[in-house]
Amino acid sequence: MNSKPEWLKMKAPDEVVLDKMENMLKKLSLHTVCESANCPNIGKCFKHKTATFMVMGDTCTRNCRFCAVNKGMPQELDPKEPENVAIASKKLGLKHTVVTSVTRDDLEDGGAEHFVKIIEAMRRENPHSTVELLIPDLNGNWNALKDIIDARPDILNHNIETVESLYKKVRPLAIYDRSIELLRQVKIFNSSVYTKCGIMLGLGETKQQVLKVMDDLLKVGCDILTIGQYLRPSKKHLPVFEYVTPEKFAEYKKMALDKGFKVVFSGPYVRSSYKAFESIKILENLK
Repeated sequence: MNSKPEWLKMKAPDEVVLDKMENMLKKLSLHTVCESANCPNIGKCFKHKTATFMVMGDTCTRNCRFCAVNKGMPQELDPKEPENVAIASKKLGLKHTVVTSVTRDDLEDGGAEHFVKIIEAMRRENPHSTVELLIPDLNGNWNALKDIIDARPDILNHNIETVESLYKKVRPLAIYDRSIELLRQVKIFNSSVYTKCGIMLGLGETKQQVLKVMDDLLKVGCDILTIGQYLRPSKKHLPVFEYVTPEKFAEYKKMALDKGFKVVFSGPYVRSSYKAFESIKILENLK
């Protein structure tokens, strides 16, 4: 692809703001996906004291070809991490806390117990914050998923990332149907837990394929959809097939809402945690 179009050129983040947030996270031995995944919204989010905490280390056991997170053998879990996430959330005064993780296929439960401990610590330290988890597929361990759901996160997010036909190319160790089934299982375990899913555009998908993803997600009761532009982290990653226009993103948003999603964020810079707190407010107003 040629250089980025004008709508994808963003002002550099405030270094003072970044340093202040990063120093606090370092003292608590925490990572954010904002840093690890080179999120383009990092400056804006950090300025508003918003961050998505990435737990269970900074090394992933999967080999997805779109992702900037380190790949390899992860370290042991930090037993202090659940409490540290809750402390950081409280210090930042977060009203909505998002927690994600690297994929931990080396753990029997995929890290489910660790997620449960984080929710429990959050309820103790910062009970006024809602909690959103963005989890991996747990290798299809639905008993482990039930443990997470029984801890009652407010939103359970699991990203489909791309259309089914591109999985072998984009996510070689993931399975499209397994991700869909995870979201279905959440609603079986507790229908009051909101489910959320994200997809990237610009990898070579067609409009019909994107619409099929929407239909597949709605069949399993998905409440929230995020749609964003894939941006190549480095030359080692998949090239961008297409820069989708803001107008096209707006069209997809309308289609998704018309189909039945309760909340949709769609735009070039939209990521999984984009305006996450707004999702809760919109959903509560719909009750």
